[in-house]
Amino acid sequence: MPPIVSTSAAAQSGAQGSGTGPSSKLAPGLYVVATPIGNAADITLRALDVLTRASAIACEDTRVTAKLMGIHGIHTPFVSYHEHNAAKMRPILIERMKSGEAIALVTDAGTPLVSDPGYKLVRECVAEGVAVTTLPGASAPLVALVLSGLPTDRFLFAGFLPNKSSARRATAGELKGVPATLVFFESPQRLPESLADLADILGPREAAVARELTKLYEEVRRGTLPELAAHYAEAGPPRGEVVLVIGPPGAEETPGEADIDALLREALTRLSVRDAAADVAARTGQPKRGVYARALELAREDGDGPRGSGAKGSGHV
Repeated sequence: MPPIVSTSAAAQSGAQGSGTGPSSKLAPGLYVVATPIGNAADITLRALDVLTRASAIACEDTRVTAKLMGIHGIHTPFVSYHEHNAAKMRPILIERMKSGEAIALVTDAGTPLVSDPGYKLVRECVAEGVAVTTLPGASAPLVALVLSGLPTDRFLFAGFLPNKSSARRATAGELKGVPATLVFFESPQRLPESLADLADILGPREAAVARELTKLYEEVRRGTLPELAAHYAEAGPPRGEVVLVIGPPGAEETPGEADIDALLREALTRLSVRDAAADVAARTGQPKRGVYARALELAREDGDGPRGSGAKGSGHV
């Protein structure tokens, strides 16, 4: 199958700046528009122009978008597009754009497609030959990264952390060896517990908790993961939306074979081979299959105990 080459709506219309005037018609297609994450003034002139001239604005929550549009005097009609109706609405929106309409896609705050269903609409537009362009602007992960004071040359945005502690710890273990700054969204209610889990798995890495970004009570609290965990354990959950930024691993954090063996031997005294391997893989960020194979070797070398490599530990990881 030959590669798909997409020509953006902006290129088709020749509008590389803010458009050709309020009365001109936008070229058909999808316009992915970033909106403010807090301060309503953080929206570009080009975004205001496109939102004014679009045939419709596809938005996550019409009530939230209505407030922003009201501030800027924009009266373009809305179309509800969110995770619960996305499958139904995508073909409708695609047909409207094929019929000559320009649809602006926004999220409640920030850049669409970042932790929302917008990417499926973009993929379908590309597959159907519908023009797509984006109007860049505010993005909470990037704002938090910039304010964190942590390395910005390489970073990984990993979305929301899992709700449950076991899954959260497993996720932290999988990402432990990634040589980059990590950026997460997190619920303020879960923040104290999440920081405790992350401190246990990732150790004393530098981190920052950024909340209420661009708003009146914007705050960035910096420290090591254990320090931040201790602070929020005592202070309780903060208010407002939270972005968590965690520095990359140091060279000393990469476990060697002797470290893995020591951790496995300790885990095998209390867990089955399978569970010991899963526990150590999560704590070290090492591949589960390799850790499991080594756990089996150690169990055989040390002799099968009640929690050794017998039937209880013979499952696959």
